[in-house]
Amino acid sequence: MRRHFSMHSRTDALKEMAADELDLIVIGGGITGAGIALDASVRGMRVGLVEKNDFGSGTSSRSTKLIHGGLRYLKQGEVKLVQEVGRERAILYQNAPHIVVAAPMLLPIYKGGTYGYLASSIGLYVYDWLAGVERKERRRMLNREETLRQEPLLKADGLKGSGLYYEYRTDDARLTLDLMKTAAQHGANVVNYAEVKQFLYRSGRVCGVLVEECVTGRTCHLYAKQVVNAAGPWVDEVRKLDGSLTGKRLFLTKGVHLVVNHERLPVKQSAYFDTPDGRMVFVIPRGRITYIGTTDTAYDLSIDTPRTTKEDRDYLLRAVNAMFPSVALTKEDVLSHWAGLRPLIYEEGKGPSELSRKDEIFISDSGLITIAGGKLTGFRKMAEKVVDLVADNLMKETGKHYPPCSTEKIVISGGERMGYAAYEDWKKEMFKTGTAKGIDPRTVTEWIETYGTNTLKIYERFDALSTKDGHSSMAERELTAQLLYSLEEEMTVSAVDFLRLRTGWTYFNLKKAEENKEKVITLMAQLAGWDQAEVERQRQEVERLLELIHCLPENDQVQRGQVQVENAEQPRKN
Repeated sequence: MRRHFSMHSRTDALKEMAADELDLIVIGGGITGAGIALDASVRGMRVGLVEKNDFGSGTSSRSTKLIHGGLRYLKQGEVKLVQEVGRERAILYQNAPHIVVAAPMLLPIYKGGTYGYLASSIGLYVYDWLAGVERKERRRMLNREETLRQEPLLKADGLKGSGLYYEYRTDDARLTLDLMKTAAQHGANVVNYAEVKQFLYRSGRVCGVLVEECVTGRTCHLYAKQVVNAAGPWVDEVRKLDGSLTGKRLFLTKGVHLVVNHERLPVKQSAYFDTPDGRMVFVIPRGRITYIGTTDTAYDLSIDTPRTTKEDRDYLLRAVNAMFPSVALTKEDVLSHWAGLRPLIYEEGKGPSELSRKDEIFISDSGLITIAGGKLTGFRKMAEKVVDLVADNLMKETGKHYPPCSTEKIVISGGERMGYAAYEDWKKEMFKTGTAKGIDPRTVTEWIETYGTNTLKIYERFDALSTKDGHSSMAERELTAQLLYSLEEEMTVSAVDFLRLRTGWTYFNLKKAEENKEKVITLMAQLAGWDQAEVERQRQEVERLLELIHCLPENDQVQRGQVQVENAEQPRKN
């Protein structure tokens, strides 16, 4: 049964979940939870998923935004991990062509660097072989002169050559959302802004959760035969609620990315290179911007609000300027940035960059299933392992057998080719359709790259609107159509979620976000029926987000002091 995915259907979805016992409740609306909800619903389970914030608002919108095999994991000897995520990469490229885009990647090789020329050649060959890369995308080794022609901005001193290979760029927040929408299409009930406050038990076994709907403050009891904790960096907090935080636990590391104008860092393709302290950093061109990342530092502050610091910013600027000396980036060049947390599994004696990115399943005495660790690229296999376990438990409890995983065959919402053999041909047709309606070609391109085939649903709303209906300009009509789609079919609850997670504007086009923030708030107020108090609250949320982008603490120690002061100033609840 196909579910509605509207901001207006959230309360009904919770009521439906509460009406009867589910087969599975998933806690966490990031990429892992979305994958589990999709897999379980495709197999025929009755699934409910709750997320305390917006979908993908944590780690799943703050990664390097690459679907990649992880070249450095091969160096660490994690052959099976590289092989698995390499194959997953190909599946995603097939099933989500609208948001998984092939991106050439240059690996410059320097005297005394992390990778030697011969080792790089062999490593990239093995990498391609393990990942099952198509012949046209297999690595090419370039000598020094060829490398400088390929990327003239590179530091020439000590350069020996390079490897040119393929990775895939994505929008992690959009991928998570489109997976969630696909799960809903297969019958899963999913709700954002619904926080688990406590577990419910029967004879010492977890049998459900008490959930608070965060917009209204109402609570409800949800019951299920199986409960999975897929809360990413918050999994240990959820385990605490269950009283089962024993044995292995998370080790959080922070990764920061900077965004600059592409004109200031006009690389011809993505690059993956050594930093002066021996780490590796990406630079990735994306339209009119280039982004840089990432750092990898231990983190023990607020999980809800990881911050980019001046120390993080300066580290990445130094790294880029050392590799591309002619660009001479300064702090004034940084347009935007983001900081995310990696939920790694702690291993004694290992530093942040040495910890494995493998996933692991924990099962508590109460029966709570927790999935921790893992990579963005590996979400589907992580989900398969979890749902296999859930299916086995359900079979033992009810005698019902469920089919094996088949999500490798499921086209993700927005990736439909509509009868075209090649998605690129379908994109061209969608572009013609949009421009024929008089929509700005830049807007058409942005919609297609953001929403894929779901752009057709925005066109429908655009056609239903008219400048005679109070829309003062074509631009306002375009924005209204986009917002209508976002509210009615993407469960968008707040202006911040639209500006950051639905469009990516605060990441990749901050100027557009700032220019349109008031229009977005005003139009959303009309479409969602907000009163003046809610409008003001939404405005404050947007200003707070922009303030976090523009004002950086010196470092995490300074941030620790700021958080302590802010917490001390909060009024106590009686």
